[in-house]
Amino acid sequence: MDDLSTALARLKSDIESLDPRRLEGRVTGLKGLAIEVTGPAEALAIGAHATIAGAKPTRAEIVGFEGTRALLLPFDAPDAIHPGARVLFRGSAHSVRPSAAWLGRVVDAFGAPLDGGPAPAEGAMARLIRSAPPSAHARARVGARLDLGVRALNIFAPMCKGQRMGVFAGSGVGKSILMSMLARNADADVIVIGLIGERGREVKEFIEETLGEEGRKRAVVVVATSDEPAARRRLASQLACAVAEHFRDEGRSVFLMLDSVTRFAMAQREIGLAAGEPPTTKGYTPSVFAELPKLLERAGPGMGEKAGAITGLFTVLVDGDDHNEPIADAVRGILDGHIVMERSIAERGRFPAINVLKSVSRLMPGCHGPDENALITRARALMSVYVEMEELIRIGAYKLGADADIDEAIRRRPALEAVLAQDRAERSTFKECFAMLAKGLSE
Repeated sequence: MDDLSTALARLKSDIESLDPRRLEGRVTGLKGLAIEVTGPAEALAIGAHATIAGAKPTRAEIVGFEGTRALLLPFDAPDAIHPGARVLFRGSAHSVRPSAAWLGRVVDAFGAPLDGGPAPAEGAMARLIRSAPPSAHARARVGARLDLGVRALNIFAPMCKGQRMGVFAGSGVGKSILMSMLARNADADVIVIGLIGERGREVKEFIEETLGEEGRKRAVVVVATSDEPAARRRLASQLACAVAEHFRDEGRSVFLMLDSVTRFAMAQREIGLAAGEPPTTKGYTPSVFAELPKLLERAGPGMGEKAGAITGLFTVLVDGDDHNEPIADAVRGILDGHIVMERSIAERGRFPAINVLKSVSRLMPGCHGPDENALITRARALMSVYVEMEELIRIGAYKLGADADIDEAIRRRPALEAVLAQDRAERSTFKECFAMLAKGLSE
């Protein structure tokens, strides 16, 4: 009976969304990445989708105008498009119908399966891939702290349900290792992972080795590799948010990981330049900085006290290890905290390579109890003292006994490093994390 009700509801929604008109246009030219098209004025709306006829139909999105002509950016490789090719306007932005059947699946930017299985069963309710975040006034507040299973984060940069954090790292610093630990260990009902602009060879490796069979059962993976058109990479980022919103609205706790926001910004830069926007800092167009908050704000608590929450973790690939480059700077100002990974820490063999002194959760110290905060304050103070004197200690210029605080920082250093280091297959609860920290500070 439930299946019949779902099917009838879906059918009713489809009938109501039907448009009896068939709006068509024609290709008039190709300008860089953008396809110029003429058509009825009522069909030419920013964000509307269209299909260009040909040996292989090409899906595209309207991204701008030049006079009375629309500029379309293709989702597919624009092969065999010619002047005068027929264009069928779809009328509105693309929508999907996520359901529980999506769990354990790998899909593309349109929700089509990439794992060789059949198309996942559709839910009753259509959801726009690109939608506005909930009203700030109607949203619930963030919930209790979320066990991430990673000691460095659970202690020094904790996350609450509905919080949004960024992971800022250069290439080859261990960002993928950290993501794998969180995907396996985070205490959430559903994991939604967006692999945006990822290397094609790494996708299967991430799914099979990083997630594993157990992790995959509660996960939905949305993939758009680096060779796919910019419009598809942007759409995949938005689809990951739409899928997370579906499960949030069912009252579930969702952990959304988007890797990476930088590649989303690069895709938006390509789209903006194709639409004729002027480049600004490092070539990024104004629309990049307008789209970032629209994407990132979609994570967070739902509306109403009984609603679920999307806890968001967004990775930022810092250019040349410059943590103040434009995208990193913009994202840091939007999110509720940042996790900084450093190459120097990775080079000395400590993983995850998180610099806890530079990492901040804006919900601290409310995440922890008074006794836990006291331990954290003491540990931070000792680590800070050691960092200030590290060069002198390494070259032997500091003599033990000259300062009691520095002596204690040197003595506690191995224990604190052991707390921060963690094997990718290891999981630590909050209780275990603080027990290990307390032991390291007392022995």
